[in-house]
Amino acid sequence: MEYHDSDKAKAVAGRVESFMEEVVLPREREALATGETITTDELEELWEQAKDRDLFAPQVPEEYGGQGLDFQDMLPSFEQVGRSLIGAHAIRANAPQEGNMHTLEMVGTEEQKEEWLRPLVEGDISSAFSMTEPMQGGGSDPKMLQTTAIRDGDEWVVNGHKWWTSDGLEADFFLVMARTDLDAHPYEGTSIILVPADADGVNIVRNVPHLGGHGITEREGGHAEIKYENVRVPVENTIGKENNGFQIAQMRLGGGRLTHCMRYSGMAQRSLEIAKAYLSEREAFGTALEDKQALRHRIADAETRLHAARTMVRHAARELDRSDARIEVSMAKMFTANVTNDSIDLALQCCGGNGIGKDLPLAYFYEHVRSFRIVDGADEVHRRSIARHAFEDIDENELENVLRFDEDRRIDALED
Repeated sequence: MEYHDSDKAKAVAGRVESFMEEVVLPREREALATGETITTDELEELWEQAKDRDLFAPQVPEEYGGQGLDFQDMLPSFEQVGRSLIGAHAIRANAPQEGNMHTLEMVGTEEQKEEWLRPLVEGDISSAFSMTEPMQGGGSDPKMLQTTAIRDGDEWVVNGHKWWTSDGLEADFFLVMARTDLDAHPYEGTSIILVPADADGVNIVRNVPHLGGHGITEREGGHAEIKYENVRVPVENTIGKENNGFQIAQMRLGGGRLTHCMRYSGMAQRSLEIAKAYLSEREAFGTALEDKQALRHRIADAETRLHAARTMVRHAARELDRSDARIEVSMAKMFTANVTNDSIDLALQCCGGNGIGKDLPLAYFYEHVRSFRIVDGADEVHRRSIARHAFEDIDENELENVLRFDEDRRIDALED
């Protein structure tokens, strides 16, 4: 399909695609076949190859070691890396690192960028975004946020309880969402505080057991449960303006939702490619499965919906360059999450026993994609936003000719 991406976006995505086909996918297939995990040293070797091919960290400005792509231009590359279980890691474009880099680049001070962003891009350190809380804390309704950061002189004192802090087990620092003005509405009184992992009072409780919680690399960033107990950090560790945390998080999540969409779109497309290859070779009841009309129609529907999802994501990305594009992003995220879930489910079903086995990547894809309908905003949250927007501007003139009950025939009118 032609999506009219810019020449620069196509050039970088072309290099990423070649890297996937020549290096990353063969190594992934080897790991699946042998059961041997891909080591952290191997991932770092892939980073060096990505740098040599001028495709490392496409989302980061060139001055910090990336490709300097505009947001819209990143998307084709993110779709390419999504085709592999290790693709995003191979070019340093994996979540949550990618989103945290973007956050620091957007609103960090020059000192914060030098101390934290540059080594984060290079892979010398790792990070995590610590926002979601257990019941009854902030989750799908972020206004319920209970973690606090209270000023004491020139320090913040952070207390709170988080979970689903992605990559939290290996992080060198956390971007912690905390209420900093308890008298204000959470949307107006919350900040993002950078907390080093080795600060006193940072207690990593466990890795939350979860669906899709294992892969083919030895790296295990996990999804951590963390308690912050009287953690002291300098006020200078505030990321962006004080009490502006929700606005910053929205900027981070808006772009992050779309990059997730493209990564999962790439995963779904590869799943369909695997399924089509399998259907073309596998025979049953006298003919190849690819000749069964029911399967052909289901594949056609999946390809059509995936094309629609890609188009929606690109439209939302264009709008995001002009505004917060809140509704466009919600629509794209919710629709793409469901389309990619359905596409991968179909691919797994088409491949039968080979689908649920792990010689192919489909079972891994299936485990990972289900969470996409929850992370970055559950389907229901996005539908709520979309519906609220849909009912904001009702034109009563559309009902001008609707037949209504004759008021003179109402029982109370007759009694009078």
